[in-house]
Amino acid sequence: MKKTNIFGTGDQRKVNPDWFTGKTWMKVLSEKIKSKDQDIYHVHFEKGSRTKIHQHDGNQVLIGVKGKGSLEIFKKYGTSKSNFKIKRTERIVLNEGDIVHIPAKVLHTHGSIDKKKPFSHIAINILSKKNKPYKTTWYESDFKSSVTEII
Repeated sequence: MKKTNIFGTGDQRKVNPDWFTGKTWMKVLSEKIKSKDQDIYHVHFEKGSRTKIHQHDGNQVLIGVKGKGSLEIFKKYGTSKSNFKIKRTERIVLNEGDIVHIPAKVLHTHGSIDKKKPFSHIAINILSKKNKPYKTTWYESDFKSSVTEII
């Protein structure tokens, strides 16, 4: 059995800045505890930072840890893989302790909703098949009406 702690700034992993709107960092918890069936991250979003719109090939669970955040779900319109219209269909406020399940292939974004306070959550990416990498597709968008490219 392995033990780790989600708090503190040690063991931070840099994130791809193209995938976020502001300063964000994470800890890869699954590596620390040697988890093989899911990838587990503690993701820390600085004031107002959030992910760009994306989708996963497997399910994802988010658990609010600190601050206030949101999860926004989008519907895709059109057949192009990289340039299409979107419409927000749901916005869920995430408070400390809240838990939400995001099914595979659902377009979404999540992060801090307060430009003055950070937000953090645990993200559990449930692997679709054993020993198969979890795939996330990231998109450039205006967060309102259109996706313009795959990042």
